[in-house]
Amino acid sequence: MNAFTRLPVALVLLTVASLAGAVTLPDYERVVLDNGTVLLLSEKHDVPLVGLSAVIRGGATADPADKYGLASQLAGLLSKGAGARDAATFAEAVEAVGGDLSARAELESISIQAEFLSRDAALMVELVADMIMRPTLDADEMAKLRDRSINLIRAAKDADPSALMPVYGSAFLFGEHPYGNPVGGSEASLAGITHEDVLEYYAGQVGGDRLIIAVVGDFDATAMQRLLTEAFGEWRAASAELADIEAPVQQNKRRVLLVDRPDTTQTYFWIGRQGVPVDYPGRAALNVANTIFGGSFTSMLMTALRVETGLSYSAYAMLARYAQAGYVAIRSFTETGTTIEAVDLALEVRGELRNAGVNEQGLVAARNYIMGQFPPRLETALQLAGQLTMLEQYGLGRDYIDGYGSALDALTTRDVNRAIDAVYASTDDLVFVMIGDAALIRDDVAKYGEVTEISITDPHFRLQKSPAEAGLD
Repeated sequence: MNAFTRLPVALVLLTVASLAGAVTLPDYERVVLDNGTVLLLSEKHDVPLVGLSAVIRGGATADPADKYGLASQLAGLLSKGAGARDAATFAEAVEAVGGDLSARAELESISIQAEFLSRDAALMVELVADMIMRPTLDADEMAKLRDRSINLIRAAKDADPSALMPVYGSAFLFGEHPYGNPVGGSEASLAGITHEDVLEYYAGQVGGDRLIIAVVGDFDATAMQRLLTEAFGEWRAASAELADIEAPVQQNKRRVLLVDRPDTTQTYFWIGRQGVPVDYPGRAALNVANTIFGGSFTSMLMTALRVETGLSYSAYAMLARYAQAGYVAIRSFTETGTTIEAVDLALEVRGELRNAGVNEQGLVAARNYIMGQFPPRLETALQLAGQLTMLEQYGLGRDYIDGYGSALDALTTRDVNRAIDAVYASTDDLVFVMIGDAALIRDDVAKYGEVTEISITDPHFRLQKSPAEAGLD
């Protein structure tokens, strides 16, 4: 049976449209300031809005080994007072003009996003410059943010552990590699972060040589370049070197992380292996394969686990792509008593994709679905600015966006099946993360590989090394 036969007929009958050139980036100017800050400027005068995306390279991969979540704590503090404004005054300045301004940490960067009316563009640049270059980093605000972050993790463990599955999954898959760092930190690592740690991270990991700023919208490019140069052109460099992230070591055996959550009635599971980097040349083919497998509501996984068997309410396949290899993973949940049945079925569907591949109907349907989802992500000035910073951060050309429709159009089933063979073929290196009642499933899940067990109350997301293993005895 071909893998695509699990897909509903309605999806198969979507009309094939020419996708070549369907979505392209606007023209933009790239300027590198003397301090290394990169400016990307694109005028877009259809609406009186300006979107700004700023990226500081580094992020959670630059967190010290015992201070996971440090970049996230810094990002959360950037808007809690900056320049001459305290936290309340800063928020009022944004709200008074109907703007939107936020910061967050990601695995390989800290990002700032802003959207303001074009008449308030100068205020936007002032606020962003204050956030990035002159944050207050108040000790009391830091303590409140740290405590709130810890409590949110505890609440998720109590109420919705599914939200933590990618955190446990990455930590178990990548181990001590920086890609295993929990971006938001763990209860243990956050508790150990001090105000001095935040100040030290800011000085060492944040600077003009790490900064990328993209601005798209209703402005004059010459005037905007001058404004940004005046604001950021004299900023210092980060005092620490940005470490090169090496490719994670490929594992060669199956492993199971069992997170014991006693008396729970469900098992949450995540099945993954190393995937591909962001510049993987078969990106379009892999996206089609993932859409068919588990990237849409009508995917193979959803059809098998939800529609046909009722074993789960949802089941998805995920692709995470970084500068180095990310991961491909299955994520779902089921009643405790059907844990093995659901996991086995997910693996069976994965094997079906691998062995049978896709046919022409599947390719057409998935391609049309992707292009139905893709353009809305590139409509606003802020969305476009975000794409520009992403391209610059990872050293990608604009054809990464402009050529995507043509790449989808040109795909053959052979291309997609080749991507499946490359990314989904191996099952020998799968890692399984399960959150459930260990007393009821411990013996059964051992069939999937060597089991490592921790408690849901453990304040870490991965098993900690003994003093001997860490070289401390």
